[in-house]
Amino acid sequence: MDDLLTIGAFAARARLSAKALRLYDRLGLLAPAYVDEVNGYRYYGADQVEHARLVALLRRLDMPLARIAEIVDAVEPDGTLAAERLAAYWADAEERFASQRTLVAYLRGRLSGKEPAMYGKFTVETVETAPQVLLTESRHTLADELPTWIGASLGRLEEGAAACGGITGAPFVVYHSEVSMESDGPAESCVPVGDESAARVWAAEHGRAWETKVRVEPAGRLVYTRITKAQVAHPQILAAFEAVERWIAERGLQVAGPCREVYFADWDAAGPGDPVCDVAFPVAS
Repeated sequence: MDDLLTIGAFAARARLSAKALRLYDRLGLLAPAYVDEVNGYRYYGADQVEHARLVALLRRLDMPLARIAEIVDAVEPDGTLAAERLAAYWADAEERFASQRTLVAYLRGRLSGKEPAMYGKFTVETVETAPQVLLTESRHTLADELPTWIGASLGRLEEGAAACGGITGAPFVVYHSEVSMESDGPAESCVPVGDESAARVWAAEHGRAWETKVRVEPAGRLVYTRITKAQVAHPQILAAFEAVERWIAERGLQVAGPCREVYFADWDAAGPGDPVCDVAFPVAS
């Protein structure tokens, strides 16, 4: 006990409050070295000071508790792994901040009634679509998980298409409800295939793990605008959706189904300025 510090003394040495130390203990980030079973007093070791200061600094980065735990657990033996984990967290944070900065610029233009110059003008067109047999996979997902799920689900469906008459059109994703950080859709990945009977057999035999289904989409009419790989990111893509919606409303047309993103290009091979996607709404003919 002689080499232990009371919570007050330790808090002063670590330049933290006793309240913060109790919180870190409750969250599992910094436990006392000893707790008196009789009176509940907490005692800390002098060697825990740097640990406490590190946790406090990481908390100032608005870092999730789980990420803080990963970093402090990796400090030993030389801190290299901890530094790598911090760098990875901050790279993710800077990407998020850049997206939020762009969103603020977009919202300022929208609220002031000015067209954000950064988005340019979208060319809106229409296309008549033929009936399609679709292999589909649906999922409730939030926006941060959406890109990963789209790539994985379309990859699975495209592999399955080889046994279903092959891919007969551009893959697309349908948003049956909003996907954001508060709303989880669902979203539906779709791959057009050539053989309905074979598709239903394949889905029954191989698609249970991912709840793969088959549906036939009737002929229709799409109103769309073509965007680049850079514009697929939020919030740029929001402006594309709104441009199509305005075009539809200005012509007195009726939206006939949920919006979609049609991916017609090789995503991995495309550069930021290359067209890769059509943002589209089906409309009543």
